[in-house]
Amino acid sequence: MEITQIKEQLTIANVLHYYGLKTDKQSRLNCPFHEDKTPSFQVYYKTQTAYCFSLSCKTHGKSMDVIDFILYKENCTKHEAINKAKEILNHKEPNKNERYQQDLSREQFLGNMYQYFKNAISNSKPAKEYLQSRSLDNKKIEVGYNGGQFHHGARKDETLINQCLEYGLLIDKNILGRTGEKAYGVFGKWCIVFALRNKENKVVSLYFRSTLNEKESKHFYLKNRQGLYPNYPNVNTKKLILTESIIDGASLLQVNKIADNYSLLACYGTNGLTEEHIKAIKELKQLEEIIFAFDNDTAGKEAITKYANLLLEEVPGIKISVLEPINKDINETLQLHNEEIFIELLDQRTELNPSFSIEDKTTEQPTTESQKPSNAIDFLKRKHLLKNLNIEIGKAGIVGEENSRMLLFLIIISYLNKSPLHALVQGSSGSGKTHIISRIADLMPQEDVLRFTRITESSLYNWGEFDLFQKVVIIEDLDGLKEDALYALREFISNQVLRSSVTIKDKKGNNKSSHKIVKGQFSSLSATTKGETYEDNMSRSFLIAVDESKEQTARIIEYQNKRNAGEIDLNEPNKAVNFIQSIVRHLKVYEVINPYATQLHLPEKVHKIRRLNEMYQAVIKQVTFLNQYQRKLTNNNQLITEIEDIEQATEVLFESIILKVDELDGSLRQFFERLKKHVKTENEEFLQREIRQLFNISKTQLQRFINTLLELEYIKQSGGYNNKGIKYKIAYWDNHQKLRAEIKDFLYNQIQELKNKV
Repeated sequence: MEITQIKEQLTIANVLHYYGLKTDKQSRLNCPFHEDKTPSFQVYYKTQTAYCFSLSCKTHGKSMDVIDFILYKENCTKHEAINKAKEILNHKEPNKNERYQQDLSREQFLGNMYQYFKNAISNSKPAKEYLQSRSLDNKKIEVGYNGGQFHHGARKDETLINQCLEYGLLIDKNILGRTGEKAYGVFGKWCIVFALRNKENKVVSLYFRSTLNEKESKHFYLKNRQGLYPNYPNVNTKKLILTESIIDGASLLQVNKIADNYSLLACYGTNGLTEEHIKAIKELKQLEEIIFAFDNDTAGKEAITKYANLLLEEVPGIKISVLEPINKDINETLQLHNEEIFIELLDQRTELNPSFSIEDKTTEQPTTESQKPSNAIDFLKRKHLLKNLNIEIGKAGIVGEENSRMLLFLIIISYLNKSPLHALVQGSSGSGKTHIISRIADLMPQEDVLRFTRITESSLYNWGEFDLFQKVVIIEDLDGLKEDALYALREFISNQVLRSSVTIKDKKGNNKSSHKIVKGQFSSLSATTKGETYEDNMSRSFLIAVDESKEQTARIIEYQNKRNAGEIDLNEPNKAVNFIQSIVRHLKVYEVINPYATQLHLPEKVHKIRRLNEMYQAVIKQVTFLNQYQRKLTNNNQLITEIEDIEQATEVLFESIILKVDELDGSLRQFFERLKKHVKTENEEFLQREIRQLFNISKTQLQRFINTLLELEYIKQSGGYNNKGIKYKIAYWDNHQKLRAEIKDFLYNQIQELKNKV
C-alpha cells in the first residue's frame, strides 16, 4: 500500500481513537508530545492534520499528517510509522455488541479489556509518571492502566458489568450510588496492568500493580489466576531467566540483548513459582540453563535455594546460575544504571551446584568460590569489592540504606588521608540518624574514634596538637551545639587547624601570652534535623538524608522482630564488625590521581556546582583508595583511578547529588512526595491534623514542613479557620522523578562515553 493510499483511508480521527485520545468541542486536546496542562494541540479534521502551538513541544512549527503523528507518538522512523499506520488501518476495534456479547470466552473478554487498558496509558498522567519513576517504557513493553472508568458513561452496559463481575474486574458492594443506581467496586483501580498468557498466547488473567505504592495493597491478581508473564517460553529456549516479580521481568524485557538471546519468566513473588511455571519449564527440551534474577535480600536468596533444588529434581542435570542485582532488585538496578549493567551482570553470573545454600554465595574467593575470604587482604583483592563490603556492612546491623551506608563508609575512612571528608546525616526526630552514624563508627578501629554527645564552646581548643590527627569524630546532636562550638568545628572542617591565643605561666609564675595550635585531620559524621543550615558553612560536608519511608520502617521492624525471636545469630553483627575493622586496618595511605577528572562534569541544574564538583571528585578518589589492592600505581606511588571507580562513586553519591539539585532538603522531599501521593489531585484539600495522623509525625516536625512548603510556594492555604484547622492545597506539582531520571541519564551517559573512548 502506497503512502497516498494510506493517507486517503486513514483519518486523523482513526489515529486519535487508536491511541485513546479525544478532542474537546473546539477540536483541541492536551498535547500528547509534551507536558501540557492546557490544551495546545489543535486538530483540523478537514485537512486531516494537527498542530501544537506550544513553543516547548518538540513538534512545534510542524503541521502533522497521520504519518507524522504516528512517527512522533511511537518515537520511530518514518518507515516504522508507515507500517504502524497499516496496522492501525487493519485494526478492528470490537464494537459495543462484539465487545460485550454474552458468549465471549474468558480469553476473548480479558483480551478486549486488556486492549482497553493499553489504550488508556496514552491519556493517563499518573500511569506515565509511575512508569517513568520505575524506568519502564510503554513503547518497549506491553502495559496498560486501570483508571477505574471502564464501566462508566458510554461504555456502561449490563453485559459488560456481568462479565466484569464474573471474572473479578468489578466487585458487587450491594449498595446504591449517589444516582440511585447500583455501585460497584473496581478491582485493581489506579494500577498499571500486565497480561498473563496461556500456551496459545491468549490473555487468561491480569496482574495489577498499584501506582499509589501503598504498603499493604500493591499487588493484585484476578481470581482464578492462571497464565504466565510475559508468555510461554519459545520451545527452542536454551537459556531461561527467572525473575522474582513481573516488574523485574518487564525491566529485563526492555534490554534488547536480553530479549533477543534469552527467554524470561516472571514468578509471582518469593512463593510464586507455580505448577504452571514448572510444567512450562519441563516442556523446554533444549533448555541448558536457568538463571535466577531474584531480589538481593534474605527472602530472595532463600527462595533461590528452595526453587533451585526443586528444579534440579524436576529437570535433572540442568545448569543453575544466579544473576545478583547490584541494588535491591532488578528494577531498582535499572533505575540507577544504564541497561548495559545487566549484560555485565549476566556475564558475571555465578553457577550453583546441587544442595547449596545461596547464603554461601554472597562473596567470591579466588580459590574456592563457595568460601568467604579467610582474611582482609584476600577480601580487598576481590572483584566487586564495594558490593561485597556493603553486604558485610548490612550484616553488621545497618538495615537498608544501602547507598547511604556505603557513602558514609567511604566518607569516614577518609580520616586516613590528607583531605578528610564530613557528612551531615539529616532526619526527623526518631528517624534513626544517630543509630546509623554510630553503627558506621563501630566499623572503624575504635582507638581512632571519638564520640561526642555535645561539644562546649572552648573544648576543641583544649585538645593537644595531635590529639585530633587521623581520627573519626562522631557528633550525635549537632543541633545542640552553641554558636562558638559550631564556629570551632567549621574552622576545623575547612582548614584542619585551630589557632588560639592563650595565657600561660612561665617558670617564674608570671602570666605570658602564647600561641596554641590543634591540628584536626579527622573525618566526621554528625546527626541533625536541619542539615542545610550547617551545610552552607561547612566545606567538604555531604548532606545525607535518612530513609524515612514506610518500607524502610518495615525493614527495620522486621529485623528487630527476627533478632528478638532468635532468628538472627547475635554473633553475626560482631563478626562482621571485627572483619570490617580488620579491612580498614589493612588500608595503606595513598594519594590518588584521576586521569579522567577533566572529562567529568555535573548537570548545570545542580546548586553550588563548584562545591559539589569537588566533593564528586573526592568520592571518586575514596572509591579508588578503597580499591587500592586492585589498582595500578604511578612511578610516584600514586593510585590511578579507573572508570569502574567513577561508576561506583556515581552510584553511591547519586542521592546526595539529587539533594543538591532540589530546593527541598532530604526529609522535606520525602514528606512532599508522600503528600503528593496522598492528595492525588490539584483541587483536593488537606488538614495538618489529617496528615499528622496519617504519616505519624510530630506536630513540631509537620509544622516545619508546612511552613517551609508555604514559604517556597509548593503548597497554599485554601480555606478553613485557625480554631477548626487551616485547609491547604498543593500549588506546585513538580516532577521530581523526571528530574532524577534526567540527572541519572546525564551522569551515566558521561561514563559510557568514557568507556567508548577506552
